[in-house]
Amino acid sequence: MSIRYLHAMIRTDKPEESHHFYTEGLGLIQTRRMDSEKGQFSLIYYATKEGEPEVELTHNWSDRSYEGGDQFGHLAFEVDNIYQACEQLQAIGVTILRPPRDGHMAFIKDPNNISIELLQKGDALEGKEPWLSMENTGSW
Repeated sequence: MSIRYLHAMIRTDKPEESHHFYTEGLGLIQTRRMDSEKGQFSLIYYATKEGEPEVELTHNWSDRSYEGGDQFGHLAFEVDNIYQACEQLQAIGVTILRPPRDGHMAFIKDPNNISIELLQKGDALEGKEPWLSMENTGSW
């Protein structure tokens, strides 16, 4: 299985302070940003330079605060074929928490209960059974 590390996701209720920390403090650059009015969240990405692994800050627009480590979200990896990757992982006993029904994204957890996001390299693959009819088996 070919795999490439993409990003680690951290939730924040302090996006301005976090931006200052990652840019001024650590010297990272903001590589991209996506604001979702419908979902009421922002995704802000930082890296040492374009094309390098990123830190994804997720700012949910609610009043929720994060403390005690609950702000860590997931690690993300890009795979050449999301269906083959999930098949290989399932074969060694890994539970697929969010199946790749869309041919683009899946979630699993490591033995330490850390969420791992798998993303299809390039365009999403066409839907394929048994993934299309699989239910989520947990939260991510």
